[in-house]
Amino acid sequence: MDIADIATTDYTEADVGERFGKIRAAFEETNPKAIVITDDGEYAGIVTERQILQSHVEDNTKASAFMRSAPGIDREEDLREVARMLVEGGTMVAPVFNDEDLWGIVTADAILESVLENLDAITVEQIYTEDVVSINADTTVGRAINLLREHGISRLPVLADDGQLDGVVTTHDLRDVIIRDMDKATVGDRGGDLERILDIPVYDVMNSPVETADREETARTAVERMLEHDYNGLIVTADANDRQVTGIVTKTDVLRALTFTEDEHMDVQITNIDLLDTLAREDIRTDIAGVTDKYRRMQVQHAHVRFQEHKEKLRGTPLIHCQIRLRTNRGQVAGTGEGYGANAAFHVALDKLERNVLEMKGMQSDEEYEGQLLRKLNEI
Repeated sequence: MDIADIATTDYTEADVGERFGKIRAAFEETNPKAIVITDDGEYAGIVTERQILQSHVEDNTKASAFMRSAPGIDREEDLREVARMLVEGGTMVAPVFNDEDLWGIVTADAILESVLENLDAITVEQIYTEDVVSINADTTVGRAINLLREHGISRLPVLADDGQLDGVVTTHDLRDVIIRDMDKATVGDRGGDLERILDIPVYDVMNSPVETADREETARTAVERMLEHDYNGLIVTADANDRQVTGIVTKTDVLRALTFTEDEHMDVQITNIDLLDTLAREDIRTDIAGVTDKYRRMQVQHAHVRFQEHKEKLRGTPLIHCQIRLRTNRGQVAGTGEGYGANAAFHVALDKLERNVLEMKGMQSDEEYEGQLLRKLNEI
């Protein structure tokens, strides 16, 4: 299927010189997935909800200063490759080109709607993310925004004192409260109003009760619920009657699953690939394979490497956070690390991954020994 079959020419557009205040108002008026920024009619970048949450941006700041890049997609590109490009670009919307001319946009929603019937073969447990960043009801809106930015995520489960799921706060929720309250402010008291907004507890803005998914359900049922309620993800619990959070499944997780291949070589996916410096995809694949080969019984179905840039720099080189997550026939295993530059961050994470793989190998050996011992005892 060519991406032109599901892309759309109907999108919201703004010039690079447009003010942040006008862009913010456009999100409130039309609720777009993103706004395409152009320069004299030529594509320049996009603005998403995450950019709206940059509270330090003044209303008069031009769009060119806070827009972000997104991968350019040819209108005849294959759907699987487009899914990969969205994941690696860390975006849910991308521009579509006809030759060199901007033709339209494609969204993650459109891709998922087109492949719904194929998602019955995948369960939530196979694709969800176990690493969860959570907060409590007293956490301030400002702190919640910082956590979303820091971890590059779109939702935060709100936990009660007993650890049970109490609510959820999303980028969309915070965008709405900031736009609504900021529009009430006058120019003179904008700063004071902003501080008051950032200091309110998330209890005042969180959603409760929460739409959840259990690990046994299919990706199709989870995605249908996301599309129905316009959610980008669902909190995962052990089962439908349990409120203990075990992970999160997002549209990005499902897009990533669409890119899994049956090739003999390991399929590697990189999020925020533009942060790579001296690293190449093949180098990353080779290094990860070198680690997993130490555990011969581990068959890696998919490797996901995610880079996140921090503001801190050393001699101009940014501090990078790297997470390596493997989906294997022995379960999920991960390693994280930080360093100045993608190369350093990746190898710190790789070292941690190796320790975790060897620990998994040791646990497996202990289980085998225990099984052998029990069998011998039964023979006595």
